[in-house]
Amino acid sequence: MSTGLLALFAFTPILLAAVLLIGLRWPASRAMPVVFLFTAAIGLFIWDMSFTRIIASTLQGLVITLGLLWIIFGAILLLNTLKHSGGITAIRAGFTTISPDRRIQAIIIAWLFGCFIEGASGFGTPAAIAAPLLVAVGFPAMAAVLMGMLVQSTPVSFGAVGTPIIVGVNSGLDTASLGAQLAAQGSSWPIFLQQITSSVAITHAIVGTVMPLIMVLMLTRFFGKEKSWKAGFEVLPFALFAGLAFTLPYVATGVFLGPEFPSLLGGLVGLAIVTTAARFKFLVPKTNWDFAAAKDWPAEWIGTIEMKLDDLAARPMSAFRAWLPYILVGAILVISRVFPQVTGALKSVSIAFANILGETGVSASIEPLYLPGGILVAVVLITFFIHGMRAAELKAAVKESSSVLLSAGFVLLFTVPMVRILINSGVNAGDLPSMPIAMARYVADSVGGIYPLLAPTVGALGAFLAGSNTVSNMMFSQFQFGVAQSLGISGAMVVAIQAVGAAAGNMVAIHNVVAASATVGLLGREGVTLRKTVWPTLYYVLATGLIGMIAIYLLGVTDPLVGV
Repeated sequence: MSTGLLALFAFTPILLAAVLLIGLRWPASRAMPVVFLFTAAIGLFIWDMSFTRIIASTLQGLVITLGLLWIIFGAILLLNTLKHSGGITAIRAGFTTISPDRRIQAIIIAWLFGCFIEGASGFGTPAAIAAPLLVAVGFPAMAAVLMGMLVQSTPVSFGAVGTPIIVGVNSGLDTASLGAQLAAQGSSWPIFLQQITSSVAITHAIVGTVMPLIMVLMLTRFFGKEKSWKAGFEVLPFALFAGLAFTLPYVATGVFLGPEFPSLLGGLVGLAIVTTAARFKFLVPKTNWDFAAAKDWPAEWIGTIEMKLDDLAARPMSAFRAWLPYILVGAILVISRVFPQVTGALKSVSIAFANILGETGVSASIEPLYLPGGILVAVVLITFFIHGMRAAELKAAVKESSSVLLSAGFVLLFTVPMVRILINSGVNAGDLPSMPIAMARYVADSVGGIYPLLAPTVGALGAFLAGSNTVSNMMFSQFQFGVAQSLGISGAMVVAIQAVGAAAGNMVAIHNVVAASATVGLLGREGVTLRKTVWPTLYYVLATGLIGMIAIYLLGVTDPLVGV
């Protein structure tokens, strides 16, 4: 079979998902079972995978799904706990005192707080936390999900304390062989990895500084009374200021300290600067912008678990006490990821399945205490005491949160296994490359010297499939490096734009959209969200590709292994 035909077959599951979700607007609960069965058929009959490997990949996907549901449950439970404790009422009042302008609130909650949470935990947690928090302060559920998804971009490459670089790139490249080659050139693997890290940080900073503006523009265009871009551009100075307040400390940290803390510190520093600026009305538009009255919102904007502001507990509480649970989430996440002893203790509780059904490399594990879900649940228990809650209130929060999992779980039960079949298809009777690699190879063979323009799209494709920057980097880093070497250009730069593209792909990753939608009761309307997030994703990968071309061919960016 020709490489073109092979790539076409590999692409068909993605095309089918796009047609059903975006074109026909099917709910993910109908679309993903169909896409799963289609993918399994492609694996069996075209890729010649064994039936056992298909089943093993499905079981692996189910284990990973349980981990995702645990994170979703923790995020919703914390929010519902704060609803019943009166914390949300105080948080909402606090935001109103900072600024009643919804555009400013979106930038502070989704962009800056979301970037901080991404830096601490990753795994789609920002959308799962920011979306329901935005709903709680008065945003339509659809707008909240959109804002939560758009933050799945710039901070993602350094999410979860640098996991996409430290684990994704390190695992995705043949470090032993490259380390030996670098040593022969008088360099070393840590220096090479830092070059990749710096390139990722600089590229993201250039492309991502305008993301708060894009968020606001989409907010005013799709959810404003006038449906205008103009209301979005009114906040342009403040939005760019908020973008720079994150990206400047972010890029400095990435270049000088390494991959662990750019998003974390960028989010924290940016949050402090921008919140203070908003309080003093610095660059804030003179006229406030708000949504139409809630009674006038279209039905598709409203989630099934919409938080009615009248239902919120009205217990007197200081802003600090109300925010303390979220501060604790960030602090505990950082401690759990930075200190090896704590990491080891939390990871010691693990449910692991190695080589499922005897299939080599098809393994999965759940670490319930280490995953953000475990930390979120722990903070819920702490909140019970610091907010002086009654047992009946916590019970109500648990009941409300559990009901969401059933619908979210059904979709993810098909989405994640489908992805694992694609990724695990490299082991087959026909000795064919895995489906993602087959697609990537065809693209590389077809475009030649302009490949850097398309390299971020390959990364985004990996993230779209896997819902993870880390997994995309693991799948494609070696491939991207190999293409760069064959073209005689910088492998470090091409791997860097792979990582940036993979971060952008999180904005359209199906199971990230499902997870965020679940937290606000919008399951079934994933296609509507994807139709909107695809445009910022296209901007991100094209801008990144152009930067890659300029860096390699105009600025002459190189590395020790070019020509080796």
